[in-house]
Amino acid sequence: MDPTRRQTLALALASVGAGLPVAAARSAPVPSWRAGIEGQRRADVGDGTYRNPVLAGDRPDPNILKDGEDYYAAFSSFLYYPGVPIWHSRDLVNWTPVTAALTRNIGSVWALDIARHDGRYFIYIPALDDADAVRPLKTYVIHAPTMRGPWSEPIDMQIDGMIDPGHAVGEDGKRYLFFNGGNRILLSDDGLSAAGPVTHVYDGWPIPPDWIIEGFALEGPKITRRGDWFYMFSGQGGTAGPPTSHMVVVARSRSINGPWRNCPHNPVVRTASRDEPWWSRGHATAVEGPDGCWWLVYHGYENGMRTLGRQMLLEPIEWTADGWPRATGGTLSRPLPKPARGVGGAHGQALSGFDANAIGNRLAFFAPPRDYLARASIRDSVLTLAGQGKGPADASPLLFVAGDRSYDVQVEVEVEAGTEAGLLLFYNEKLFCGLGLDGARLHAYRIGQQERWPPGATTTARRLFLRLANDENVVTFLHSADGRRWTKERSFEVAGYNHNVADGFLSLRPGLYAAGAGHAVFRSLTYTAASRRS
Repeated sequence: MDPTRRQTLALALASVGAGLPVAAARSAPVPSWRAGIEGQRRADVGDGTYRNPVLAGDRPDPNILKDGEDYYAAFSSFLYYPGVPIWHSRDLVNWTPVTAALTRNIGSVWALDIARHDGRYFIYIPALDDADAVRPLKTYVIHAPTMRGPWSEPIDMQIDGMIDPGHAVGEDGKRYLFFNGGNRILLSDDGLSAAGPVTHVYDGWPIPPDWIIEGFALEGPKITRRGDWFYMFSGQGGTAGPPTSHMVVVARSRSINGPWRNCPHNPVVRTASRDEPWWSRGHATAVEGPDGCWWLVYHGYENGMRTLGRQMLLEPIEWTADGWPRATGGTLSRPLPKPARGVGGAHGQALSGFDANAIGNRLAFFAPPRDYLARASIRDSVLTLAGQGKGPADASPLLFVAGDRSYDVQVEVEVEAGTEAGLLLFYNEKLFCGLGLDGARLHAYRIGQQERWPPGATTTARRLFLRLANDENVVTFLHSADGRRWTKERSFEVAGYNHNVADGFLSLRPGLYAAGAGHAVFRSLTYTAASRRS
């Protein structure tokens, strides 16, 4: 074991004299990454190369906008609010957060698209609202003068039943949205509403019948114009399921109206074997790099680490003599040369502490009610959170994305009478684990249920330090009166806390919860990564 990692994880169990369970050995060694903020994985190796993922952790359905020398990325945010996180880069490898563009809960936000048109910025957002029996799946748009905002309130475009919009401007100067299933809609000139019916324009690429996939699932169309051609990059095969499901296919046309002809070497990206380091690679945007070379940005699951969600990957492409793209990154198992002429810089963000911008840029509520922002206040680096619900399942916990295979989280928790609060690893309301206190006893949770055999320890403390140490999906929860001498509560194996078990396209995130009638106060949140080294 790497000495840094050993020291970090051993601290959590120093008082009980026991070691953490070690995850089962895998068939291939796990590569090393350059350590960034708090030891977090950083793609930029520092020698002119980078290692995937370029943005670790749950960054599903990445959509990239090139805006002069700047690159912006936005991701599906599903039930996490504030939603639609936006990140910025100058070299496609080093990324920093900008804002969260959506504060009003409009449902589960699926794959979206960023566009710039006539000097204004647009984000097209499909949202699933299970509470709306008449129109459960709608498309919204928000717009702003800059990618940093301020962003408008979401506008209902009166487009129903479609997902994965992709904005395009045709040779006719008209604006369009392409959708899943090979469908398309003409937009109004201002880009805020539909100006025509849904039309079917593309049938996808015929997947060989013997391939092991989740389903046909033609989705995620992204339109790129290069030279005399329009190129449509689409996802097929299903975004999860078997490791060999997802893929990237390409079609092109000289007109926005088609006909669309498939690339002769489709799919241009696919996980061919479960032994590869990245599973279910797909949902790509093609983007021109700082030096004029081209790249694909897409997502994938890390082999054996589905709990981290779909992470953002970067792969170089070349253009063949007959004008088709060809991916050249192989299985992404090795470092690759960085985009040339890009301006690097800072990468990532600190996950420790509570600053004024914590909610939105890194902390997000899960499935919150309309007035969710009023529940939380941050002052002098202290978070006060009003209780909601009866326990973690309906407390709308406050979560953050962890992008490391192993990590340690610690927080000090203080509860008022009638309040239960604590530290979680949370997938959804039915699948989570954690440790909380209420001034009478500790509450341990596993698989979304409170543990009864044995029950949590009795304690009259209203203020405790809580800690979790996640060692590649084996997690140990601990508590302490002083933050120095730790008592192990219990350990869980959480590899199954993922989409293939629980659906929803989510990830397993660390976070905080407060339930009941009172308030909880959280202090001294710390995050330390401890990635395994080869």
